[in-house]
Amino acid sequence: MATQVILLERIEKLGAMGEIVNVKPGYARNYLLPQNKALRATDANVAYFETQKDALEKINNEKKAAAEKQAKTLKGLTVALIRQAGEAGQLYGSVTSRDIAEAINDNAEEKVARNTVDLNQNFKEIGLFPVTVTLHPEVKVDVTINIARTEDEAQAQLKSGKAMISDDQAEAEERAAAKAAQAEQSKEALMDEDALSAEKEADAKSAEEQAEAEAKAAAKAEAKAAKKADAPEEDAEATDAEAVEASAEEETKA
Repeated sequence: MATQVILLERIEKLGAMGEIVNVKPGYARNYLLPQNKALRATDANVAYFETQKDALEKINNEKKAAAEKQAKTLKGLTVALIRQAGEAGQLYGSVTSRDIAEAINDNAEEKVARNTVDLNQNFKEIGLFPVTVTLHPEVKVDVTINIARTEDEAQAQLKSGKAMISDDQAEAEERAAAKAAQAEQSKEALMDEDALSAEKEADAKSAEEQAEAEAKAAAKAEAKAAKKADAPEEDAEATDAEAVEASAEEETKA
């Protein structure tokens, strides 16, 4: 069953300050209420919000202005994170929102909290990546993180705009991709050859069955013709026998 809350600030994809919305009980219990982002929408709390609405809006505007000021100092910021990684660029570990927040704080005057770094998943390879920092529900800024194995590599990546993977590794990946494509083509060709062979076998079997059927039909026709040819002789012998028998009867009467 949903829980009704009244929002004390704008929540993205949920609503603006003062709106009463339905949320999942766990979301209200574990995030909105303990973070003072909402109140349960009881009659008493709704009445309290109305009395505090002007003060809350003033506080929100002050926070928004401070966030906008901080965003200007972070705009265009690139921070380097030095990590161990293999030749292919895969990290021996990962870069988390905590790591990014700490790197930003090492390079910026005003600090950012870990929960302001919007990160759906941890980074696990070297390279340049944009990261969104939410300083206020209505203020966001993008910074760039430069994950590299050394400071020199970080500088090279920043200059080239791409991950510094060794040429040998890049060539190995290209060869692997080409080999995989060739194997796929060979597999398709083999399947075609098998299909062609099966088709030929089917055609040969069909021709053999047809020839056998034709031979049987010819033999049957020949037997029928032979039987038909023997029929007149049998009729003639029967007629001669009848004539002899009739002559004998006449002689007996005489």
